Amino acid sequence: MMRTFAAILLPMLVACSLPPERPVTRNELMRTPVYQKYVIQESPEEVVNALNRDGEVILESKRNIPGKNIPVHVKILATSEGLEVLEYER
Repeated sequence: MMRTFAAILLPMLVACSLPPERPVTRNELMRTPVYQKYVIQESPEEVVNALNRDGEVILESKRNIPGKNIPVHVKILATSEGLEVLEYER
């Protein structure tokens, strides 16, 4: 029973943080609306490096709405179809 559970769980954990099949470029990141829609402290180069190393990055940011402070977490995934941007309220 324990071996079966480990055999199922291990691939799921390993697959969660794999580098992308092809490297993400700065231009590809800038084609997403992430730097227009959110206030992000990390530079695009830092985000691209994290994406190419881990396949995903989670950033603490704020929605870019003048006069409002709405903190969010932005998760960017490097998938085979391109970058996927997800937002979660903090």
